[in-house]
Parts: sequence; C-alpha cells; structure tokens
Amino acid sequence: MSTIRFLFAFCMATFLFSSCGPEVIFEKALEIPASGWTYQDTLHYEFEIVDTSKIYNLFLDLAHTTAFASQNLYVKLYTGFPNGRRPAQRLSIDMADKTGAWLGNCSGEKCQLNIPIQSNAYFNQVGTYSFTVEQFMRMDSLPGIESAAFRIEIAEVEH
Repeated sequence: MSTIRFLFAFCMATFLFSSCGPEVIFEKALEIPASGWTYQDTLHYEFEIVDTSKIYNLFLDLAHTTAFASQNLYVKLYTGFPNGRRPAQRLSIDMADKTGAWLGNCSGEKCQLNIPIQSNAYFNQVGTYSFTVEQFMRMDSLPGIESAAFRIEIAEVEH
C-alpha cells in the first residue's frame, strides 16, 4: 500500500512542477562571432503565430562578457508581420547600473541579461512573423556580446 501512495504522490508532484511557469512558444539563440558584433551581423528569428486570442511576452536574452565596454547597448529591432509590414524601433538596453555593476546574472567573466522587449503583446494576424536585431552602436565591431536569444512566452493573465 505504501508503494501505491508513493507513486501517486510522485505523479502528482511531477504534474504540479511540470505545469509551473509560463509556456514558451518560441525560443532561439544565435551566436555572435568572437571577433565582435558587426553591423552586418543581423540576428534574424522567424516564428509562427497560430492563436491570435492569446497575450504574449517577448524577451531578448543576451550573453556577454565583462569585457563589454559600455553601460548601454543600442539595438535596432524590426518586427516583420505576415502582411509584409516591417516597423523598426530603436532600443537602449541598460547593461550596467550607474556605478558600473553589471545587471543580470554574472558568474566570473560571463553574464546573462534578460530583457523584456514587450509585455502583454497581441499578434492580430495568424502566420509567419520575424524579429530582427541589429547592433546600433557607434563602432562597427562590438566586442563582448556572445549570443542573443529571442523568446516568446504566453502571458499569465490574472483574473
């Protein structure tokens, strides 16, 4: 009888822990050359939206080294819609605070920074979307950024 209780408790715990956290519908990481992120090194992500009734959160996760020489990172973001529209926006990402302390999680010389791009976003068309990131700094070869991952989660809406 105790074996059955253990199995039941194990199955319930597995179910509860597996359903925790937001549902990720897209995630892709792209590596940046060790020589530096150049203007030509655009990061391009394509994803499908099949449910326009859901609300989504969009994130950019950057991996960088402590050798990154700026407090901010300027990027240009392009969102490609299924109907062909491709609006752009410029974004300043704080990499360190005013005292120079790195934001995000750092271990040794490596840091991981999670940047919310847009919360509670709606996609009003079913189809293929794209998200393109270009570095928009004053130097063409930007050392210290190692990779960038684009992630989309279904937003947890509170009722």
